[in-house]
Amino acid sequence: MKRIAAVLLTVATATSVAGCSLDSQTRSEDTVRVVVGYQSKTINTVTAGTLLRAKGFLEQRLGDLTKAGGPDYVVEWQDYDTGAPITAQMVAEKIDIGSMGDYPLLINGSKTQANERSRTELVSVTGYSPTGALNMIVVPPGSDARTVADLRGQKVSASVGSAGHGTLVRALDNAGIDPKTGVEVLNQQPQVGASALESGQVQALSQFVAWPGLLAFQDKATLLYDGAEGDYPTFHGVVVRRDYAGRHPEVLDAFLQAQLDATGFLNDNPLKSAQLVAEGSGLPQEVVYLYNGPGGTSFDTTLKPSLVQALKGDVPYLQSIGEFSPLDVENFVSDTAIRKAFADRGLDYEAALRSTTNPSALGGHDPVCDVAVTDAKLAGEVWIDGTESTQPAANPDCLLRAVRDATAGGGTIRAAYVSDTEFGTRWFADRSFWVRDGQRHLPFDTVAGAERYTAAHPGATVVDYQQALAGAV
Repeated sequence: MKRIAAVLLTVATATSVAGCSLDSQTRSEDTVRVVVGYQSKTINTVTAGTLLRAKGFLEQRLGDLTKAGGPDYVVEWQDYDTGAPITAQMVAEKIDIGSMGDYPLLINGSKTQANERSRTELVSVTGYSPTGALNMIVVPPGSDARTVADLRGQKVSASVGSAGHGTLVRALDNAGIDPKTGVEVLNQQPQVGASALESGQVQALSQFVAWPGLLAFQDKATLLYDGAEGDYPTFHGVVVRRDYAGRHPEVLDAFLQAQLDATGFLNDNPLKSAQLVAEGSGLPQEVVYLYNGPGGTSFDTTLKPSLVQALKGDVPYLQSIGEFSPLDVENFVSDTAIRKAFADRGLDYEAALRSTTNPSALGGHDPVCDVAVTDAKLAGEVWIDGTESTQPAANPDCLLRAVRDATAGGGTIRAAYVSDTEFGTRWFADRSFWVRDGQRHLPFDTVAGAERYTAAHPGATVVDYQQALAGAV
């Protein structure tokens, strides 16, 4: 009897294990499981991750399928710091849909292609920058480094194979520095790298959003290099396992419809979205709003030809660091599902594909200068503590006046955002480098940018933030 009991227990255990290792998509015969890998602190993916989860759009879409006579659906959200572990889980067929940056997307396609059940395809974009802005390199406050060239021979923290690492590789290459021998790259997770920067173990950190903005906001770092200086498109996107999408096309469609819901909500309600993302990620609202606010990341789901072309251009860089096996990028990218999602909503995909303007633009009326806000390249935004909305500024001097007036009246500024004069990147006004040129005050997100301007404009001088506030007219 003991032997029989042991055999039965062994069979039961084996059956249980087999059941767990069976197709990760089914919990029972009438329940479909979808596992979503996301990065709560990677702000450019929030429409397929943190915001999407907070609003419950995916569960609502899947619930509609159930009400229409379909099976029950269960969504499992898995949060990671970078794209690499999401890819590892997709290779193991344990994640069905994931979101990550451009370099990780290529690595994802490369590493999953050996097995048809794990093989992925890129089905949509979450957020992008046509110039590569907001992926950045930062240095400790007080660092002597003024340009990327000053990093030669130094230790730099980056997550190898990430979008932040891609920014570093391109920046070094553009500066004439061999990315493999010119600096010592420490392969670290973002939070580990942040600690290493603070403790002096590394001289710089190159990371994707929102880490550079977070460290600058915390006064733990100064911006050295803005990705926009490289003028090369960067983006984050969504990948799905083809095997899963083939067996559950309705889930992929529901996901993309939910992503469109989240994208529309963010572009219509950027401040509320930032508050929700902050709650879900643990990041300060002011940092999230730097990226999610008007003029920050362009949240647009379409697979633009310029982004696909940029993805192809990333391949040589990945091959140079030994992280990449050959991948047919054209076959990896598929716009079939996102086109269907647009069509089902009566939206014009081609028109959205052609559009290159940021869907979330800053406008309204500037109450300080009493003018309409019309030029996105000059516009800024002030967030006064205790208010339910932000205050637009038509230009940098109007913003400086708004900050000065608010503080003089006893108000507290949560954050003020300006557009970098050289590249248009949205950045913190009080972390910017200001130049006085005649009666105008111009913000730059790096000291190198300010110095390039003053070198080309005799009479222009660099001033600090307090001087800029006092001199604004």
